[in-house]
Amino acid sequence: MSAAKGAKIFKTKCSQCHTVEAGGGHKQGPNLNGLFGRTSGTADGYAYSAANKKAGVLWGEDTLFDYLLAPKKYIKGTKMVFAGLKKKGDRNDLIAYLKEATA
Repeated sequence: MSAAKGAKIFKTKCSQCHTVEAGGGHKQGPNLNGLFGRTSGTADGYAYSAANKKAGVLWGEDTLFDYLLAPKKYIKGTKMVFAGLKKKGDRNDLIAYLKEATA
């Protein structure tokens, strides 16, 4: 896993809709700071879909790995429009970056 590669993936695929820094604002998607160990649909101040709130996913490496493959299949009814990352290496790299950037 490479956090440096993950940072590039985040910049090109995720940063249009998400921020990672503590105290960062929400965009089209929620700020991801504190993501690991948080339950889906619970970031303060973001208007989540009912599906995301009801899913009750506890975000960790394993759940993110599966979610990032195909978000709309993992949480049916989510408003996240991202198609997903098909390559395992890309998902692992992005997760490595998110572990550092959102802590």
